[in-house]
Parts: sequence; structure tokens; C-alpha cells
Amino acid sequence: MRSIDKILAKEKVGKKAQTDLVQIREQILAQPKIKQFISEHQNQITAEMIDKSMSALFEFYLDQQNKKDPVTRGYRPKLILNTNAIDITYVPEDSKIEHDREVNVKQHLRLINLPQSLHDVRLSQIEMTKERSQAMAEISKFLFNYAQDIHQQGLYLSGNFGVGKTYILAGLANAVAAMQKYVTFLHVPTFIAGLSSHFNDNSLMAEVQRIAQSDVLILDDIGAENLSQWSRDEVLAVILQSRMDNQLPTFFSSNFSLDDLEEHFKETKNAIDPIKAARLMERVRTLAKEVIVSGPNRRR
Repeated sequence: MRSIDKILAKEKVGKKAQTDLVQIREQILAQPKIKQFISEHQNQITAEMIDKSMSALFEFYLDQQNKKDPVTRGYRPKLILNTNAIDITYVPEDSKIEHDREVNVKQHLRLINLPQSLHDVRLSQIEMTKERSQAMAEISKFLFNYAQDIHQQGLYLSGNFGVGKTYILAGLANAVAAMQKYVTFLHVPTFIAGLSSHFNDNSLMAEVQRIAQSDVLILDDIGAENLSQWSRDEVLAVILQSRMDNQLPTFFSSNFSLDDLEEHFKETKNAIDPIKAARLMERVRTLAKEVIVSGPNRRR
């Protein structure tokens, strides 16, 4: 609370502000919002209460004159009635509420090997087309159900290059993050290619567990990676098994259908193993429902 005596030397509330306290008082009490507040509570406010509240009223008056205290930037004052005085409480401005919401969403969404611009995608911005209608309907259904029960089946968005699968999932990711849930959005080919970087510091298992335990996991462009037996069976399979065991929502995007993805998983750099591929695909099919997204290649 700023004291009226200390501020008078710096603020000009009128030509005689520094010498005529009576005039200052009149100007403060004539301020429309202050006048309205006193009128609305006239049966509760006395002249003595107004005298005791002049510092608070002066603070409110200055704010209305766009002379904000830097300490309260992002908040707006609101007059309240206490037992024996008029006081001020500060509530967030709409801009601050939106800013804090954006910060909170970014803190709850972890992007791995994906553009940071995906933090800014909102479902409301996604163009609704006939080709995207089923995917958007399924996402809306998921979000509604997820708010009631976190154990929900995810989606496997399949389709050609550039139809918007990643963009749609980015909108989903931000919507879930806004619900105070932690989302990991992972570009699978780049992640698999970079696994060797964890060997030197023994951090791989910690990273795998962190990904596996995320509230919602989105695996982008699965099927485009070059798998070894180890990356398929000891990394990808471990993550998906953990999520299946714990019934944690998992989403995928791919240029492959589910059947084609199984063919992809059969062959690694050194072997062909249809049994391991079938086991991995059992996890994928349990975790997610396939939805085809078609349309033109928007990257062109």
C-alpha cells in the first residue's frame, strides 16, 4: 500500500495537489468507480471509514489514472469492504491470466526433437475439413472422457505426408497440458537415431522411464525410424509395455497403416523377426484406435 503522504511529492493529482489535501480528497472521492463503490455500500460506509481508507482509495485512484505501481503490474485493483475500512485486493488482469495459462501449458508439454512452435498450436486453430472430421471427433471424445477418467485409449493417426497429423496431435497435446497433465511429444525417428548419445552418461533408462510414465505420450512419425533389434525390443517395446500395463493414453502418427507398421517392425538391421513384431503390434493396437487422415499435402 502506497502512503498518500509519500506519493504527494511525486504525483500531480491537480494543480494544488501538494498543498490542498481537501481538493485531493474531493478528486479521489469523485473518481467514478470509487464514487460508485461508496454509493453501492452507503449503508455500511461511514465518514470515519472513508478517512481511514484514504491511502487505499488514493492507490486505487492512481491506478485508474494509469499510474500503476510496477510491483502490481499484471494485476488490477478491486475495492473491497472490510469491517472498519475500505481496502484493495489485486486480481489478475485478463492478459496476465492468458500469459500464465500459456506458461503453464508449456511447462506441461515436453517436445523431444520437434519444433518449439508446436507449443502454440490450439485445436480451435485447426482447419476442419471432411478428411479430418473423424480424427477431430475422436479427439474431442477423448478429451471429454479423459477429464473424467485418465485411463483412455489413444489414437493412431495414419495417412500420407503433410496431411496434418502432427499438427492435429499438437493441438491435442496443448489441450491436455492445459488440464495440468504432463505430455511428452516425441519424434520417433530422431529419438531412435540419438539413443547412442545416452550411452556415455548412463541416462538412457531414466529417459525411457520418464517417457513411459508421462501422463500422455505422443509418438510422432513412427515407422520412419531405422530400428535395431535392441532399439525395438529394449526401448520401444519397453515404453509401450509400460504404458499398456498402466493404461496410460498413447497416441501415434504414421505414414503406415497398422498392418504396414507390423511389416516394418519385422525387419531390423540384422534380422527378420515376425514374432517380436507381432508382440510389439499387440501393444500398439491395445493402446490406440486407428483413424485415417487424408487430404492434400499441405507442406507444398
